Amino acid sequence: MLNEIVGLNKLNMNKTTALILLCLLSINLVQAKDYVISSPDQKIEVTVSDGKELMWSIRYQNEVILKLSRIAMYVEESNVIFGMNTSAQKVTRNSVDETTEALVPTKSRYVRDHYNQMSLNFKEGYSVTFRVYNNGTAYRFETSLPSSKIHVEKETVEFNLGGDYSAYWPKETSPNFITHCEGHFDYLPITDIPNQQYAFLPIYLSAESGAKMVITEADLFDYPNLFLSGTADKTLNGVFPPVILEKQIKEGSDRNEEIIRNADYIAETGGKRTFPWRLLIIEPDDKSLLENNLVYQLSTPGVEGDKTWIKPGRISWDWWSTLNVYNVDFEAGVNTQTYKYFIDFAANYGLEYILLDEGWSAGTWNIRESNKDIDIQELVRYGKEKNVGIVLWALWNPLSEDIEGILELYRQWGIQGVKIDFMQRNDQEMVNFYEEVGKVAFEKQLLVDFHGSFKPSGLHRKYPNVMTYEGVYGLEHNKSSHDITPNHDLILPFTRMVAGPMDYTPGATVNATENDFHMNFIHPMSQGTRAHQGALFIAFESPLQMFADSPSNYYKTPDFTSFIAQIPTVWDETKAIVAEAGKYLAIARRNGDKWFVASLTNWDQRKLSIHFDFISNAKYKAQILKDGINANKYGSDFKTDEIYILKDQTLEIDMAKGGGWAAILTPVE
Repeated sequence: MLNEIVGLNKLNMNKTTALILLCLLSINLVQAKDYVISSPDQKIEVTVSDGKELMWSIRYQNEVILKLSRIAMYVEESNVIFGMNTSAQKVTRNSVDETTEALVPTKSRYVRDHYNQMSLNFKEGYSVTFRVYNNGTAYRFETSLPSSKIHVEKETVEFNLGGDYSAYWPKETSPNFITHCEGHFDYLPITDIPNQQYAFLPIYLSAESGAKMVITEADLFDYPNLFLSGTADKTLNGVFPPVILEKQIKEGSDRNEEIIRNADYIAETGGKRTFPWRLLIIEPDDKSLLENNLVYQLSTPGVEGDKTWIKPGRISWDWWSTLNVYNVDFEAGVNTQTYKYFIDFAANYGLEYILLDEGWSAGTWNIRESNKDIDIQELVRYGKEKNVGIVLWALWNPLSEDIEGILELYRQWGIQGVKIDFMQRNDQEMVNFYEEVGKVAFEKQLLVDFHGSFKPSGLHRKYPNVMTYEGVYGLEHNKSSHDITPNHDLILPFTRMVAGPMDYTPGATVNATENDFHMNFIHPMSQGTRAHQGALFIAFESPLQMFADSPSNYYKTPDFTSFIAQIPTVWDETKAIVAEAGKYLAIARRNGDKWFVASLTNWDQRKLSIHFDFISNAKYKAQILKDGINANKYGSDFKTDEIYILKDQTLEIDMAKGGGWAAILTPVE
């Protein structure tokens, strides 16, 4: 079926043939010229070949990691193919070394943006800019065409890799790019990926030399998402969802769409604009990927306006536990009393928000009214009394019909955020929907959580009220699959999380060993230990972090709940300690003067050493959450402890199968 998709992304054949013939006739008039640009530390060298075809290649520490790879764009309104038969009219270079402050820091509050840049300008009204950092490199097109509107028929994005690298490949099977981007990762050589089998980004690559790479994109606006397709060789090719001309809701569904007719172009956009960055992150090892922030750095800075109201935080979530609360004197369900119970729980543990997920409204398409058992105004009033905000779920389809009106209504109600769900698409129209939601929600002072979504690609920097995205095969799928294992958890930080904040929804209190786990939709459980779940609150990045389990379950385990309720959701500093993708990690994050340290393992029992050379004070009091002595037999077995830790001390930690370890370090005066 992908043949049909690729066909939709191709030019009208007559025009393509004519343009290519024109280029071929001119080849002898063009002499290839190479332009070289390096990273500030000289470890990454990018060579751009300008001639018959515009191509780039990359050397990292003298290893060719990207062989000559084509760069091109086909625009209907132009009589040339951008990137074919090229001769740069002007080449400009500049270097930047500046530090910016992130309003909602998922890795570091102060972000150093240090790079060398080169732009090749062509007389046909376009340029291609290359930017080289010490930990990655990217390029983007920019057009300055006279047409106010252009149609991009195709973009050639090619990664002709330097070896048969191993990849974590989240293959897709949808024939129309209809996907939640929730993938199970296959680890395989690039040459084992079948021709035209495609996957969503980010894509993790590992070279035999030890270099680690991630392919993704940044600053994605008014353009479709990039996917990559295999070739059964060492090359990955970009593919894009086409513009959708006609669609409809499937019969019997309130949210699933079927595509009736596609355009033969991938974007209709302005003639004067920049296009998304095509990014190759390059690091010496896996742990460095945990600190990489290039998607944020390459994206549009935040819009102007009042941002004092933006408040990241923790959120008590109703859906995972199926609203199962107990030891109460009311019938649990989608009703005011149950949600007051959630508010009380949030207030008792200092959580900032609760979420009313699907079911609160009069219907999935009537999101302007609550159902008869929910008193929204009373919940908002009660929440304000307890200093707990209300976040509402909304299906994207009805919201898209009146974003301004519906979000204004929520603002008038006193709602503090929205969770938008089931978008499932990755085309230009859907990318624009995300931006419009972020923009209007910013104006209405509402936080945003995109669920059923694609990856972060820069919108959360432009609109910092966009807190988090799903686009991840997360904890909720333990209700209906066996896929969300500790092994899977140890892949996500090196793949999906490299792109940005990730709404995985941790916090299960019923925890199973590999042999004990079974699916239970009504009373769900996680795979791995309780300490593993606790450590996820530190290891996984999401400025709006869900507490997935029932308040009643959390009340039963106060030591655990008190521990995770102390963990913030934004970070002044991140230090990766040790990591191997798919196996283990240890990471430390600072918020204020406190350090929060987490370690995770896959289904292998493991010992790790943590060297506390990153702390500044001489002595810290450490609250410890760790696997209990019987955690290999009973996943919910955990232990809390308190110890003192000195700067430069080394601590040996033990983790059970599927286990974890976490610590909260407070400086001692």
